[in-house]
Amino acid sequence: MERPGAEGRGGAPRLAATWLGRVGYRDALALQRDAVRAREAGAAPDRLFLLEHPDVVTIGRAGGGANVLIDADTARREGVLVVESDRGGDVTYHGPGQLVGYPILWLPETRRDLHRYLRDLEEVLIGTLAEYGVTAGRVAGRTGVWVGEEKIGAIGVRVTRWITSHGFALNVSTDLDRFRWIVPCGIAGCRVTSLERQIGRRVPLDAVARVAARRLASRFGLDLARLDGVQSIEEAACPTS
Repeated sequence: MERPGAEGRGGAPRLAATWLGRVGYRDALALQRDAVRAREAGAAPDRLFLLEHPDVVTIGRAGGGANVLIDADTARREGVLVVESDRGGDVTYHGPGQLVGYPILWLPETRRDLHRYLRDLEEVLIGTLAEYGVTAGRVAGRTGVWVGEEKIGAIGVRVTRWITSHGFALNVSTDLDRFRWIVPCGIAGCRVTSLERQIGRRVPLDAVARVAARRLASRFGLDLARLDGVQSIEEAACPTS
């Protein structure tokens, strides 16, 4: 099967990356589902949605309520959405100051290995952090990205007919105290950190998004011309060229 969708410079497959700003979790789910259908039909290129969410606790297919520590009354009072997700993985938190990336990629036959895909996404985050002078890496047997013994990046994906959705979350200037609402990724005693904590200064989220988009395009051999921004989620309808 040939790769459907548009080509970029030098014949490399094109990556259309979009910075969306703050987007509700359910709106982002709908956007991904539309993009997956368009990608499967060959009506759109590979895509990367970059954004942040309002406070939300998501429970992946491997998760359960035992790792959600926030009770229903507190969630209502704090305005925290608790929602089941069709991604892999356990429980995670998304919120302001956290860069979330949703790659909608058609994986060619040479890349049809789920474990390789997870390692590639980890490498994207490791490379992004390296550009800010932070040395990050992996922990054997656990998916995600760590600085020492503290987790800084989470990954949970869905792959349907070799088209990807969901993706990664990188703590940039996240309020880390909000991780008290969960057992991160179901790992008891897991400590978390952020880019801001590591380097002692705040970095604009859209600036980190540009680095992550470039790193992802390079990792997957895609042509990224630029990172587009939109004024509303409606403007993020899949491009056809």
